Amino acid sequence: MNKIPSVNLEDFLSEDETRKQRFINEIGNAYETIGFVALKGHFLGKQLVDDLYDEIKKFFDLPVDTKQKYEIPGIGGQRGYVSFGKESAKGKKEGDLKEFWHFGQYVENNPKLEAEYPKNVEVKELSKFNEVGKKTYKMLEKTAKYVLRSLALYLDLEETYFDEYIKNGNSILRPIHYPPINKEPKGAVRAAAHGDINLITLLMGAHGKGLQVQNHEGQWIDAIAQQDELMINVGDMLSRHSNNKLKSTIHRVVNPPKELWGTSRYSIPFFMHPISDMKLNVLENCISENNPKQFEDITAGDFLNERLRELGLIK
Repeated sequence: MNKIPSVNLEDFLSEDETRKQRFINEIGNAYETIGFVALKGHFLGKQLVDDLYDEIKKFFDLPVDTKQKYEIPGIGGQRGYVSFGKESAKGKKEGDLKEFWHFGQYVENNPKLEAEYPKNVEVKELSKFNEVGKKTYKMLEKTAKYVLRSLALYLDLEETYFDEYIKNGNSILRPIHYPPINKEPKGAVRAAAHGDINLITLLMGAHGKGLQVQNHEGQWIDAIAQQDELMINVGDMLSRHSNNKLKSTIHRVVNPPKELWGTSRYSIPFFMHPISDMKLNVLENCISENNPKQFEDITAGDFLNERLRELGLIK
């Protein structure tokens, strides 16, 4: 495959069983073959997208010492600001050429999880920043819920199988700023080749090219969402849970051509995580003679901590 398939969530949400089944088949097939789809018909309105980009540009334009006030020690970068070059891809020693912010879960009626998750960080300088972030988080979480329902059906599970695991899940909304490049980077790229940790990732159409996906022949394909589309990919947790039936695809953000080095790039992924005690054990109905069990049993929380250590975000 050399292009990203496009699907429309309205088909899945329709009362028409044929349309719904077609969506399930298309998205499932895409995730078995390339691991990415472009999704129309989601819950994120254009105005909210515009408002969020406005707010995050204002934040990243703040002076460095102001931004660093929001870098919280001891939580592995799970909330607030993470400064330039702090994160590197698994197995790579050079830091990625980016800075970012994390909005986390807004826990409802669960004191145990409220105590477990770090608190969201309020930006004093920008009155709308946190409100717009929360609204975006909720709309992407709602979209992700229905995508996972379609995948549950594709995997011959009950439609709402994932619902209990993603309610109050440890999901993250990550506005990223890739600053202008002012000198030849030594072995570093904006984001080195990696797979995501989580169940699925929803990426709002990035401002500027750069995202590339590796297909199963090892070729790199430009992944560019239309303005009304979200790019959605499978993460390692879902790949593991489905015994690699649904594939977590390696992707990267390459540096722009030299004439565009002076430009910033912004990107806003939403990483859909389950609650920490979800068992990621391989599903029985994804094990067969041709596809024997490939992964050890582990919980989502233990898997996340293992990966955050590999990324250098926690010691």
